[in-house]
Amino acid sequence: MKYTGKYWFVIAPFMKKPMAKRYGKKSAKEYIKKAKSVYRQMLNEADDIGAKNPMAHNMYMSFVFMAIWKAADGAITPDDMREMTRELLSMKIVQKAMGGLDVNRHKDMEKFRAKLDRCAKWAEDNPEYTEKTWDFNQGETPQGKGIAYYFTRCPLNDYARKFGYQEILPVMCELDFILAKLYHADLYRKHTLAEGGTVCDYLYLPDKDTANKS
Repeated sequence: MKYTGKYWFVIAPFMKKPMAKRYGKKSAKEYIKKAKSVYRQMLNEADDIGAKNPMAHNMYMSFVFMAIWKAADGAITPDDMREMTRELLSMKIVQKAMGGLDVNRHKDMEKFRAKLDRCAKWAEDNPEYTEKTWDFNQGETPQGKGIAYYFTRCPLNDYARKFGYQEILPVMCELDFILAKLYHADLYRKHTLAEGGTVCDYLYLPDKDTANKS
């Protein structure tokens, strides 16, 4: 994959605080320093999924966390990383940068749907990456509400299995639930490729709808 420091320089600095709290400032600094070269290596090893692929941010973002985990050489457990990513994504400055939509509003739900449709269309319009990128398939929603789709192929899963990151991969998948909350949505999922399933399935419903059902 083409190198860009955009995601590294946005995410890595915010990881220092939760890491320092657990391992001390010295170790946190050391892990992040080592992780920077690991991040570059990961991008060099990963399949080219298209420089303009609108789904590429998933790889770039996940690789930052995975590189830090790898650089720590066993000091950071998957549970530790799970807690730290949650802390990072709970920071107001991060939520402000990544959020902005409220899918309880019809217009925002349609914006979210259009965003996913653009990702699917890019894959359709760039057949040279068909076997490398995510494949979007339409899913079923209850009473026509929300958004549902599924993948049978995920380049992040392919990379993790090829280069030995399976242990940390499920933590990356769990980020989907946290990110859904930033859009005021509840994510329902029964299967993931990371856990040995044949699909990664997604059902997004407005959180106000689901709150009324509980």
